Amino acid sequence: MLTQTEADGLIAMNKRFENPRTITMPPGADESYDLVGDDPRERFLLDLWRGTLRLSKLKFQTRGRKIIVLVRVDINGSPHTNPDGQRVEGTHIHRYRAGYDDKWAVPLDPTEFSDTSSIEQAYRDFCRVCNIIEIPTFQPEPS
Repeated sequence: MLTQTEADGLIAMNKRFENPRTITMPPGADESYDLVGDDPRERFLLDLWRGTLRLSKLKFQTRGRKIIVLVRVDINGSPHTNPDGQRVEGTHIHRYRAGYDDKWAVPLDPTEFSDTSSIEQAYRDFCRVCNIIEIPTFQPEPS
């Protein structure tokens, strides 16, 4: 468990790919990438997932200390029900909330995510929201 201040600090911290390489998201992709923070003692994971039947179904997620979900975006996924019973339809974002982890979601803010129909743009926007810098080349489909 993290305090909200600790979680906010981890989200705000600049993160870099430990071993930069071209990022791909073919159908069925389920990959994790090691990230390191400005404080090299802080390690993170970036998880990227893409559906096999519904190719527009995507999940981008960062984990702090390798196990705590800090931010997750579900694009074209299933509806989500928050702990208070509020239902969030369609594409949404989860941000760590002390006492609830990643169990709360809200619709995406269009000022943060400009085009979720573009996998590459959604990925780049997610990296910006999570302060992932020096982003490697992105190739949606391997050639």
